[in-house]
Amino acid sequence: MSDWSSEELTRIAAADELELASLRADGTWRNPVTIWVVRHGEDLYGRSVNGPAAAWYHGTQASREGRIRAAGVSREVAFADAGHDLNGELDDAYRAKYRRYSAATIGRITSPAARGTTLRLVPQ
Repeated sequence: MSDWSSEELTRIAAADELELASLRADGTWRNPVTIWVVRHGEDLYGRSVNGPAAAWYHGTQASREGRIRAAGVSREVAFADAGHDLNGELDDAYRAKYRRYSAATIGRITSPAARGTTLRLVPQ
């Protein structure tokens, strides 16, 4: 396992959106989906705005492996569950980064259902 480089963290954190694809059991890639991503310290996090019912989220839970693309960076990652102790700080990061969106939209990404799907993107 490797760490994010400073440049990767900066570029991905500044990107509005991130494309994420999980690996199927047969070794093929699922179709990529677009998610919002935030940085906290030296880590990157994503959530399912639609909560745990989202098909893409199920894919991350089945394989725990995938790849991401954002701002010219492409990396294979592992999907790790995030600790609930970061929920408030990650909510603040989402509010700050995506403040131009409506309160209803921000409310969805900071809802209890979305919080429960928070994934830490671990570079491989």
